[in-house]
Amino acid sequence: MHAQQAHRVSARLLLAFSLIALLTVLSGYFQAPQPDEGTAAHIFQLSVAAVGLAGLVFLVTADWKHPRHSARLLLLPAVALVAAFAALYYLEHCFYLQHYR
Repeated sequence: MHAQQAHRVSARLLLAFSLIALLTVLSGYFQAPQPDEGTAAHIFQLSVAAVGLAGLVFLVTADWKHPRHSARLLLLPAVALVAAFAALYYLEHCFYLQHYR
């Protein structure tokens, strides 16, 4: 596989895994709190680990002669991942406390 093709695939995987993490957290808003980690927690953890691996491939195969292009490709996955962690924090520290006391 050529570096440019691997770069494109890793960019798509970054976006996909970031969105999976976000959607997994958002599904928690429609469920009662689990007494122990459920399937959604494991899906979230695996998707975040996959983001790390895809990000490593992305950075290794990036064309550093055009860093703006690479940065632009990272923008949406980064926003989705930050939103996932922010939603997770709010879910565990505010939402559950207000709705399930």
